[in-house]
Amino acid sequence: MQLDQDAVTGTYAPQGPVSLGRSLGVLRRGLGDPTIRLSASEAWLAFTTPAGDASLRILKPTLNAPATFQGWGPGAHWAVDCAPDLLGASDDWSGFDAPEFSATLPEIVQHTRTLHRDVVLPRTNRIFEHLLGAVLEQRVTGIEANYAWRWLIRHKGRPAPGPVPDGLRIAPGAAQIATMNRWDWQAARVDQKRATALRQVAAAAGSLQWWAGQPIDAAKPAAREPGTLEVALLSLPGIGPWTVAETLQRSHGSADFVSVGDFHLAAFVGQVLTGRRVDDAGMMELLAPFAPHRQRVVRLLQLSGERKQSFGPRYAPLDHRER
Repeated sequence: MQLDQDAVTGTYAPQGPVSLGRSLGVLRRGLGDPTIRLSASEAWLAFTTPAGDASLRILKPTLNAPATFQGWGPGAHWAVDCAPDLLGASDDWSGFDAPEFSATLPEIVQHTRTLHRDVVLPRTNRIFEHLLGAVLEQRVTGIEANYAWRWLIRHKGRPAPGPVPDGLRIAPGAAQIATMNRWDWQAARVDQKRATALRQVAAAAGSLQWWAGQPIDAAKPAAREPGTLEVALLSLPGIGPWTVAETLQRSHGSADFVSVGDFHLAAFVGQVLTGRRVDDAGMMELLAPFAPHRQRVVRLLQLSGERKQSFGPRYAPLDHRER
């Protein structure tokens, strides 16, 4: 990797191999996501930080060399300082891999873990961006959500700083979301409920970023007690458990928050683990023995190669523009 003298640089040596695609792929919202580029050997990410906009380049670690980071923009130092968390620095699999716990896991989870030792749950230390993406995904198809995400970034976002790949951009911040009018939301194909929720998120963005630095998952069920991040998020209108889980899986690399309320997930988990579809309650019952690693189990099931059987017609995309 050729280092740019104007870049902020850093290195990190993970304890084991890390797959950039399988680990950081959860941060990408569709293959055309303008905020991220992934390949087998490097990753590019663009985002805003508490110190300002930043671009981050990650060169994959190898047996002979640590991961190398390059950052540009006002938030470059913050981005490089937090970059090890993207490669699992705060993601501890030791309890999950302990023989006494591993022996309790379903065979398909054990097998997939053996095949994918290079998967980590990345932590970005950012809240607003992931809330934005999660709210856009509420009650619509992935096609519709990804369209809205791309529209917002291309029309309300901004170019990433530094010598970055063409088209790499930063998602709009709270100020940009707060000033969007009805016509903007209609052009992005975002209905009024999601637009209202996003305006509420934008209004609380300052306090939410403080919460990004707070720990989660450490003491269940204390996460639901007053004064915690989960409760702070749930207090926002239009934000429910699914949106919280989808956010914390990315902002904090949550190992235990499962996306309850997902249109497909419960049926998929039930089918893979029992051969039959289940609802959310059934899924959580199946996953209960694996706390505090329930999201690790879900992630490995998603990497197992199993697919949920499809029944019935496809869910049609919605058009929220007035005629």
